Amino acid sequence: MTGLINAVPTDKPDEYRNVFVFLETRKGSVVKSSLEMIGIGREIADKVGEKLVCVIIGNHLEPMAEEAAKYGCDKVLGAESPDLEDFKTMPYAHYAAEFISEEKPNIFLIAATHDGRDLASRIAVKSRTGVTADCTVIDIDPKERILLANRPVYGESTLAEILCKNHRPQMATARPGVFKVPDRVDGKNCEMDIRKVKVDPDLIRKEIIGFRPKEEFDITGADIVVSGGIGLGKKEGFSMLQELAEELGGVVGASRPAVDVGWIERDHQVGQTGRVVRPKLYIAAGISGKAQHIVGMKLSDVIIAINTDPDAEIVKYSDYFINDDVYNAIPAILKEIKKLKGEKVEEITT
Repeated sequence: MTGLINAVPTDKPDEYRNVFVFLETRKGSVVKSSLEMIGIGREIADKVGEKLVCVIIGNHLEPMAEEAAKYGCDKVLGAESPDLEDFKTMPYAHYAAEFISEEKPNIFLIAATHDGRDLASRIAVKSRTGVTADCTVIDIDPKERILLANRPVYGESTLAEILCKNHRPQMATARPGVFKVPDRVDGKNCEMDIRKVKVDPDLIRKEIIGFRPKEEFDITGADIVVSGGIGLGKKEGFSMLQELAEELGGVVGASRPAVDVGWIERDHQVGQTGRVVRPKLYIAAGISGKAQHIVGMKLSDVIIAINTDPDAEIVKYSDYFINDDVYNAIPAILKEIKKLKGEKVEEITT
């Protein structure tokens, strides 16, 4: 399925070159989802023989620019001011649009975080182009240099390929966790262009006087995820999964049905409508394996399914399968882990 964006056409699209990636920062570091964008941006730039330019906006940018350089970008382009210390949509969009006007990138990729989604639409309006939101597949036609941006539609059952043939830059946001963080490089050849700017007070329409954040939880960065589904039968089953996750040094995930019935918060949801994870170990306890869930975890290095149904769809995607009730299997696993750690354990009878 292919759609075309209707906006003011770019007069000379062939004049636009290179791939832009926006670097979102938090607490002095580049967020993981932006590093993922560097990875896919690098792939696309290499396919057409162009440069990868990372755009960063904020304050005290040098350490974060150097961090980005070590993930493979050719140039870091930044706007720095104390007034940009915290994310503010209008000034961030203003400077991003100025960089677009000056550098004329062919493609601009942004991670689909809360701030990224806010920013992308405003940049697109300022640059008189379109943006394909929430992509799960991104590629490029190397001959035509057309971005192939794919996003789920029709209740996540179909992927639509959106083309932006006549407008530049071609913009897309991508779901965190979909793409791999690239391997680190030395970054010595990365060009740095960090500019001190004076922000127009009219652009700052809000003042951030403080934050009252909830406890941060990012399942996408975990090396081990222990997920539960509706097969747990009750909310209390997640306490058992939490214990196993803590013993393994991981976090708890969940399928959508378990979240929908209120057994666990939505931040823990793995799947096409939740988070996409790629841990070293993924344990699926009482999860049948609907297509939406599989999309969110199939890239895991090792998958272990625990289920009473040997024909469950999740088994097809698993490296190991424990054909047992989760309330038998998980206590037994916990017992063996504690033995390995030298802890005293009670005998388990099933």
